[in-house]
Amino acid sequence: MRARSTIFTLFVEYIYPERRARVRDLITMMEVLGFSEAAVRAALSRSAKRGWVVPERRGRIAYYALSDRVYWQVRQVRRRLYEARTSWDGRFLLVLPEGPRERGERERFRREMALLGYGSLQSGVYLGAGVDLAAIQELLAFYGLSATLFRAEHLGPKEEVLRAFSLKEASAHYQTLFSSVPPVLEDPLLAFRTLTRLVHEMRKLLFLDPLLPPELLPPSFPGPFARERFLALRETLYRQAEPFLKKLSLPLSALSPQTG
Repeated sequence: MRARSTIFTLFVEYIYPERRARVRDLITMMEVLGFSEAAVRAALSRSAKRGWVVPERRGRIAYYALSDRVYWQVRQVRRRLYEARTSWDGRFLLVLPEGPRERGERERFRREMALLGYGSLQSGVYLGAGVDLAAIQELLAFYGLSATLFRAEHLGPKEEVLRAFSLKEASAHYQTLFSSVPPVLEDPLLAFRTLTRLVHEMRKLLFLDPLLPPELLPPSFPGPFARERFLALRETLYRQAEPFLKKLSLPLSALSPQTG
């Protein structure tokens, strides 16, 4: 876990729907996770230079607030991790964007498309099932891209569609997801560390697992079972970490595993 990426996880899990947090609270949480105060401040400073966070001050209290762009990313991660999936109508969404042209920008766009649940059917053609149309329209607007969008049915075997996604790699990660969960979690700090690491790994898995409708998944794919176990563990870990979380100036949502 790297410092900047871990700070993003803290905003996803403990600070949302608020978009700002006290620097002191971020340092306290990060120190429990094994990061020094100097490392946290350096990560926040680098993030501010990139425009990901904005430093604020209210009286003597220093805060960092998420930029609009990063707050959108946090919202998408939470939507995909915690919101119930709606029923699938059997149609796919095909997205053919015009760009980006620069290689680094293309890779960032591809990763964000994966975060929203899209696979690459072929170069420049993205495929999603049960995805949120508004989210892709917002992402295209962020990049200033136009795109052609289609709603379509697939008439061949589902294996042709599954090749667009990284299910094999996701499956390998799911197999080890819970291996580091201690059998006994009575210490609030240990519960907080375990919960944060689980959320961190689950949000990274969103880049590999598109959360396809059950009708499309191979029978042996462990994603749905792992998700159910994660959500159950999350509730337990929140209760066990509560004595620590209550000492922080976090929004009330940090004291219960709310969704959405």
